Amino acid sequence: MTGNENARQVVRHSIRIRAPRAQVAATLIDAAAYREWTKPFGEGSFFEGTWEEGTRMRFLTPTGDGVVAEIAAHRPAEFLSIRHLGEIHGGIEDTSSEAVRAWAPIYENYSFVEREGASEVVVEVESLPEHADSLEKVYAEAFEILKQICEGEGRDREAGVDS
Repeated sequence: MTGNENARQVVRHSIRIRAPRAQVAATLIDAAAYREWTKPFGEGSFFEGTWEEGTRMRFLTPTGDGVVAEIAAHRPAEFLSIRHLGEIHGGIEDTSSEAVRAWAPIYENYSFVEREGASEVVVEVESLPEHADSLEKVYAEAFEILKQICEGEGRDREAGVDS
């Protein structure tokens, strides 16, 4: 323990989406959909890497800044855990500076549960207290976009329209 864990809190947000959980989970990690639903975090956000357990990921802005992470766990359509390890500035990874060690690692965990023809997506993210309120707001906005994408795709398929 680094001694900083006590200063952390967990931000939790959930949403109910009228689509099968496999579709919702796949949409969450689809490259094109990711660019859409993560807009509230930053316009043009994207990732580099794969979503396989144990792989390294880079979550980036168009300027090359972002975070470096590792997929801690991935059970498709059930659970996804991202362990954030550091920051990226100008394309350079920082996992060892004092500023990064003050918060890293932190976890971002997604759970998917299907009930009564809809899926509940829950995210739990460790946060420093000074970021918790803004994270709650951004996840609420982002999940609304995810919901629109998933429910729109589902309706298009049901209607026989290609998206």
